[in-house]
Amino acid sequence: MAKYGKWLTGGLGWAFFGPIGGILGFVLGSLIDNTEIRTTGGNFGTTRGDFVASMVILIAAVMKADGKIVKDELDYVKKYFVQIFGEEKAKEAILLLRDLLKKEIPVQEVTFQIKQHLDYSSRLQLLHFLYGVANSDGHIHLKELELIELITHQLGINSKDSDSIKSMFIANTDSAYKILEVDPSASDEDVKKAYRKMAIKYHPDKVSYLGDEVQKAANEKFQKVNEAFEKIKKERGIN
Repeated sequence: MAKYGKWLTGGLGWAFFGPIGGILGFVLGSLIDNTEIRTTGGNFGTTRGDFVASMVILIAAVMKADGKIVKDELDYVKKYFVQIFGEEKAKEAILLLRDLLKKEIPVQEVTFQIKQHLDYSSRLQLLHFLYGVANSDGHIHLKELELIELITHQLGINSKDSDSIKSMFIANTDSAYKILEVDPSASDEDVKKAYRKMAIKYHPDKVSYLGDEVQKAANEKFQKVNEAFEKIKKERGIN
């Protein structure tokens, strides 16, 4: 199973166990049984490998949700993986994804395990990735949306945060306000306060422990917050 680099399989912590570990065992085969995978032992803090494993498994589940795998989705995921992992590592992640697409994924069990061990900011980042994949062809299929909403609930993400991220991909007249988690009737001062709050919540430093690549990818959410605030400022004439 040399096609999967140690950057992906090495250093797994909690993802080595439970339903995620079972899925990885199916895909990686004998690699799970030897010493190439180094668990964190008694330390169940999240590692980069845990986050990557969670992300790729949930991406596979969303891609399968509408009963078909389209080229746009694979191209989007490949481009995204190249952006956050680099060319060579992205190839390995795509190989893992292709194998996962052949596997039935117990979404509720997987998301329960993720919720237990992954901090809230990182769960928000996972949700952002999933909406990006689903929207890669310019349209989010109803089955994909239903699955992402189930994942959102299972991950314990509150409705305001989920609406904020969804509005980054599904535009409507109130999208900018939803991204900032503020009502359109809010005062200018409340809008400014909401912006400052969301800028802190979605700041890339919140997921810095997952590595530079994921931190850079998280900057997309941060930029969406800035764009939403600029749009509202322009509409209202706020200085």
